[in-house]
This record gives sequence, C-alpha cells and structure tokens, in this order.
Amino acid sequence: MAVPKKKMSRSRTRRRKATWKVDAPKTARCPQCGADKMPHRVCPECGTYRGREVVAQD
Repeated sequence: MAVPKKKMSRSRTRRRKATWKVDAPKTARCPQCGADKMPHRVCPECGTYRGREVVAQD
C-alpha cells in the first residue's frame, strides 16, 4: 500500500475536497405538457417520452 512521504497541507486537502459539491438535479421541460422533468426520463405528469405515451395515466 502506498504511504505519503509528507503531510498534505490543509489548503491542498480543502482545495481537493472543494470539487465534491452536490448540485441540484438538472431538469428539462416536457414538450407535451410543459412540466419539469428529468432529462431522458418519462414525464411523471403526462406519462410521455419522445412524443409517445409510455405510461397510461389514470
């Protein structure tokens, strides 16, 4: 197992950890109903994907 020769400074450690942020999930607008949905997913409001009804809505 590799062992570091020198102690890593706080600024170097924190700079590396600063890139591990949690971003808000991206959304796309549904072309059928206009609701926000996750990209490349079935619309939860109208049940369509790429212009076709995939999930029957009650």
